[in-house]
Amino acid sequence: MPSVVGLLEQHELAARRRVDGLREEADRVQAELATAEQEWLEWTIARERVGAVLSAPGGDSADAVAAERPGSAGTEVQASPPLVVKARSQVPVWREGLAQTALSADYQRILAVLADRIRLGQGPLTCQEMASFFGMDVVPAKVEGLRSKAKRLVARGWLAETAPGRFTLARGVSGPGDGS
Repeated sequence: MPSVVGLLEQHELAARRRVDGLREEADRVQAELATAEQEWLEWTIARERVGAVLSAPGGDSADAVAAERPGSAGTEVQASPPLVVKARSQVPVWREGLAQTALSADYQRILAVLADRIRLGQGPLTCQEMASFFGMDVVPAKVEGLRSKAKRLVARGWLAETAPGRFTLARGVSGPGDGS
């Protein structure tokens, strides 16, 4: 007969795996939502600009652009107020030219340590090793927090997980001061 503690640990592990899976799915959906919102904003701006150009007297696009500027002389073109799209994702999806300063300090520290490892010709790091590098107590709570951040960076293209639990910079991502 299995022990009560053993059964509780099994249920706890199953629940943690479900939470991790749902968290990864939520991160993926948030990244996709941010991209869709950006695309929507771009289409809205394009429609408003075309509308301004087409509604200008005589079809003069230079007058329409001047009319859009505040305080300009010329016909007033009423455009709806610009939409402000706030990315809800704490970690943006990596793309060429995106600076690491787009990330919070915790994420930047992870990237800096992994960039140093690459510069020194060393391999990927585990979350326990990262916790040690950061001077943290290597306890499950701290390690799982780092693991969650590392997995989020993997999901967004900043890191690669070369083997289960071993993280390094993704191809194309460079260390601080290397242009990324």
